[in-house]
Amino acid sequence: MNHPCYKCGHIIEDGKPFCPECGAAQIRVILPEAPPLLAADTGVLTAGAENHGTLSAEHTSAMAHGASSDLKSCALAAAVMIALTFLGLNPFVAALGAGWLAVIFARRGRAGPLQPSKGARLGAITGLFLFGISTIFETLAVVLLHKGVELRTEMLSKVQQVSERYPGPQVQPFLDFVKTPQGFAFMMVGSVIFGLIGFILLGSAGGAICAAFLGRRQRP
Repeated sequence: MNHPCYKCGHIIEDGKPFCPECGAAQIRVILPEAPPLLAADTGVLTAGAENHGTLSAEHTSAMAHGASSDLKSCALAAAVMIALTFLGLNPFVAALGAGWLAVIFARRGRAGPLQPSKGARLGAITGLFLFGISTIFETLAVVLLHKGVELRTEMLSKVQQVSERYPGPQVQPFLDFVKTPQGFAFMMVGSVIFGLIGFILLGSAGGAICAAFLGRRQRP
């Protein structure tokens, strides 16, 4: 049987692969159309991807809000303890209390208790804040109130008291070294490092103890 060419209409014998008139191929493969179900599945996947993106954005926003709230709690706890140190509270006791107070402030608006590890992190941040604020105030006092000489005299007096309690052959050379400008600078740097580590550790301990204590109280 003969059939017309689909391109030019010339009559071609069956079995010939090309049209002798225009050269068009006579063997064509027709691909089936995509079933409606596949299109529906694609729409579902697209909607799912959009929903996942929305949930991810909401989760990120919630985490950022939680971190900001925690920092505000730490800063508020540090400010309260700074005020108490001005009233005579020991700075290291204030660091321990600052971690405890930060957990109490951070628990406001939360449904469940804080884990001790979370409390320890909050306490460490609060201790860092407390140390930074204390250092700023002490620096301003030295610069503006000219208390550098008073601070040096107080530090030398404490070193002298320690040397009298624990006499030894190396104490007097160390005391003579501290009285020099280089020795005094060395003591200042050492005291700053010791204070930083102490405030962070005490604040972390206070936060962990408070979180564990409050979590135990909420258990049935």
